[in-house]
Amino acid sequence: MTSILTNVAAMSALSTLRSISSGMEETQSRVSSGERVGEASDNAAYWSIATTMKSDNMALSAVSDALGLGASKVDTAYAGMDAAIDVVKEMKAKLVTATEEGVDKAKVQEEISQLQEQLMSIAESAAFSGENWIAGDAADVTVVSGFVRDANNAVSVKTTTYTLDDAADGTLLFGGDGAGGIDDTTGVLGTAGGATIAVSVYELDISTYDGTEMAEALSLVDEALASMTSAGAELGSISTRIELQEDFVGALSDSLDSGIGRLVDADMNEESTRLKALQTQQQLAIQSLSIANSSSEVILSLFR
Repeated sequence: MTSILTNVAAMSALSTLRSISSGMEETQSRVSSGERVGEASDNAAYWSIATTMKSDNMALSAVSDALGLGASKVDTAYAGMDAAIDVVKEMKAKLVTATEEGVDKAKVQEEISQLQEQLMSIAESAAFSGENWIAGDAADVTVVSGFVRDANNAVSVKTTTYTLDDAADGTLLFGGDGAGGIDDTTGVLGTAGGATIAVSVYELDISTYDGTEMAEALSLVDEALASMTSAGAELGSISTRIELQEDFVGALSDSLDSGIGRLVDADMNEESTRLKALQTQQQLAIQSLSIANSSSEVILSLFR
């Protein structure tokens, strides 16, 4: 039936055109944003998972920065400890030289005194971001070592603890005075030792020592060297762990990016093909609507 009030063909063509336009709008949005799930209405489940994973990835980025800061502190402390070990090795060699008959101990002491001043210089300068891990007050210090989301969906930041100990066999070259300064009477190099000489490595003066005292001095320096080596090894192990964690965080971040992409990224090859098809369908729908609208003009010719 032909009617001038209701154009069924035009209504059908218009409905088709609207559907195609809606599909084009959705496809163009995916093409412009690169995402097939850009908001919750696109796919609530995938959007929720992707949003959580993105927040975790941002946290991992912050952890990576914290790991870099922690690595810098540890590397600074290790560099200072390693340099101090070299100086104490040199001091040990000087003591061995001084035990020989006919050697002027006063002259050797002049060299030892310079080495002692170098040890203090190293201890004072081995600080990063206001923290000195080889000279200062005894305490427990921590560095960030990871970010974890457990099976119960609870998140936490993991840390590694390093103890700053100012004992003779501790990890600090010199202890602190409680006010931010250095106390040269505590720590591995500042604590007095020896049954007869009763002095520290930092205060050692062999100018008038006899054979027994020289033996004690050599033993004192050797014990200090052992303690410093142990502290250096611990710093080295922490540094290695941080490096491994940095590598893992980088790999984990890449994995999360890849996982998020699988959930929300649009397949651009597929979307470009769909867009091309929709553009063709839109042109045909417009042509169909034009034909349907022209049917009313045909009716006029019946009344001429």
